[in-house]
Amino acid sequence: MSAQPAPKKKSGAWAAYRRLLGYTSPYWMLLVAAGIAMVVEAVAGGLFVQLMDPLVNRGFVNPEPRMAVILPLQIIGLFVLRGVAGYITDYGMARAGRSMVRDLRNQIIGKYLRMPSSHFDIESVPSMVSRLNFDTEQVAQAGTDAAKAIVTDSLTIAYMLGLMLYVSFKVTFAVLLVVPLIGVVVWYVGRRYRRISRGIQEDMGRLAQAAEQSLASQQDVKVYGTQAFEQSRYAALANRVLRLNVKVEATRAGSSALVQMLAAFALAAIIAVATRQALVGELDAGQFVQLMMAMMAIIPSMRRLTNVQAVIGRGVAAAERLFAVLDAPEESDAGKAAFAGERARGDLVFDNVSLRYSREDAQTGYALQDISFSARPGTVTAIVGRSGSGKTSLVRLVPRFYEPSSGRITLDGVDLDQYRLADLRQQIALVGQRVMLFDDTIGANIAYGTQADPQRLRAVAEAANAWEFIERLPQGMDTPVGENGALLSGGQRQRLAIARAMLKDAPILILDEATAALDTESERLVQDALEHLMPDRTTLVIAHRLSTIEHADQVLVLDHGKLVEQGTHAELLARDGLYAHLHRMQFREPGQA
Repeated sequence: MSAQPAPKKKSGAWAAYRRLLGYTSPYWMLLVAAGIAMVVEAVAGGLFVQLMDPLVNRGFVNPEPRMAVILPLQIIGLFVLRGVAGYITDYGMARAGRSMVRDLRNQIIGKYLRMPSSHFDIESVPSMVSRLNFDTEQVAQAGTDAAKAIVTDSLTIAYMLGLMLYVSFKVTFAVLLVVPLIGVVVWYVGRRYRRISRGIQEDMGRLAQAAEQSLASQQDVKVYGTQAFEQSRYAALANRVLRLNVKVEATRAGSSALVQMLAAFALAAIIAVATRQALVGELDAGQFVQLMMAMMAIIPSMRRLTNVQAVIGRGVAAAERLFAVLDAPEESDAGKAAFAGERARGDLVFDNVSLRYSREDAQTGYALQDISFSARPGTVTAIVGRSGSGKTSLVRLVPRFYEPSSGRITLDGVDLDQYRLADLRQQIALVGQRVMLFDDTIGANIAYGTQADPQRLRAVAEAANAWEFIERLPQGMDTPVGENGALLSGGQRQRLAIARAMLKDAPILILDEATAALDTESERLVQDALEHLMPDRTTLVIAHRLSTIEHADQVLVLDHGKLVEQGTHAELLARDGLYAHLHRMQFREPGQA
C-alpha cells in the first residue's frame, strides 16, 4: 500500500484536490507516460487541422497530383499515432486511478479499525460503507478521469489557439473576447457542483443506512406490517437524492448549452472577420478552413472542460469526506509496558473509576461513577443490575474500547493505558450475547485471529460442546456459516464463540450475557462449555439469569452507574437489598405465569 500523504489542516477545494492528487505519486511512471501520450494526442489533432491548408489549397483550389498520395498517408499516420497515444493515455490513467482507489480503500478501512469505539456510536456502519464504496469511486473519477480531460482538452485548446494566432491574429483576437465569459461560467458551475455533490454523498450514506435497517429487520417489518412505512421512508430519501442529481444534471446541461452558445458567437466572429480579410487578400480558402476546423475542435473541448466540473465537484466533496476520516483521531496507544512472559497474571483492579461518554457535554450524566473492586486470577466476578445500570459500560473499559473519565484501572499493577493496545487485548477473550461470525467456514471462525491445526480446532470444539453438531454437518469444519452465522442456531453460534475464546486461551475472560437469549437446552450446553472455559482465568460475567452466577466468587450489583452492593450470592441475599429484590422478582415470574 502506498504511503499516505501527510494530513494537513487546509481548507478549500484546491487544497483537497491537490492532496487527492498526492495519492497518485506512487504511480508517477504511469502518469508520465500518460502525460506524454496526452501531448502526442493533442499535437496529432492539431497537425490534422494544419493539414486543412494544403488539403484545400493544393488539393482542390490549385491541385497538385502528388498531394493525392501524400495527404492520405499523412492523415492515416496521424490517426494511427493518435490512436496509440489514446490507448496509452487511457490505460495509464485508468491503472493509476484504480490503484489510487485501492490504496484509499485500504487506508480508510484500516483507519476505521483504529478509531475509538465512540466514533461508531455517532456514525452508522452503512455510512462508513458508503464512504468506502461510493465516495472512493467519485474520487477515482476526479483524480484521474477528470485530470485526463483537463490536460488533453487544455492542450488541444492551447494548440488550436496557437494555430489560429499564427494564421490570423485579428480572427483569434475576436474569438478571445468570449473567453472571460466562459471562465465565469466554469467558476460558477464548479462552486455549485461542489455544494450539491456534498449533499448527494451525505444522502447516499443515509440511503444505505435506511436500506440496511429495513432489510436487516425484515421479519419485524413484516410482523408489524410496516412495509409501506419503510418503503415511504426510503422513497423520501431516494427522492431527495434524485432532486440533487437532477440539479447537477440541469447545471451541467445549462452550462454546456451556454458554453456552446458563447462558442457560436466566437464562430460567428471568425466568419465575420475572416470574410473581411479574404476580401482584401489577407486570408485564403485553406487558411479559412484551418480557422474553422480549429474553432470546431475547440468547442467540444471547452464543453468537456465545463462538464468535467461536475466530476471534480463530486470528487472533491467525496475527498473531503474521506480526508475527514483519515484525519480523525485514533485510539490512544502510547503504552510501552510489557507482560512478564507475554501473558498477564490477570490481577484486575478498578479504583474509583467513572465514565461519561460525552466529555464535551457537561450535562451528560455518568454511565459509571466511582466504581472500585478487584478481580483476582482464578475467580469469577458476576456483574448484575437493572437494564441501563452500566454493566456493559464497565466491561468495555477492560479492553479499552472506552477510556475512563476519571480513576484508574490496573492489570497486574500497571495502568491499562501503559500497555500497548495489541498486547492488552491479546490478554482478553470476549463472548457476548450477540455473537459476530464472519461469512466463512466454521473452522475459520473458530480460528479467527489465530493459527491452529485441525486437531486443536477439534479439541476446542469438543470442549465447547460444539463438536456434537459440527460432526453431523456434511462438510464438518469446512461448512459455511452464512452471513453473521445465519445458517446456525443461536446456541450453535454461542458455542462457536466459546470455542474461539478457548482457542485464544487468554487470562481474562469477559462474558456479556452469553446465555440470555438461549432456550433451556442450548443454555445448558453453553453453560457447561463455559464451565470448561472459566477455570484459572479472571472472569467477568454479566448475568441476566441470576441462577447462573450463584457460585461466583463475588457479585457486583450496579444501579444507575453506581456500585451499590458487593459480595457473594449468599451474602447479598442475606442483606435483603437490591440483589435480593432482583432475585425475588426473577424467581417469582414462573409462579405468576
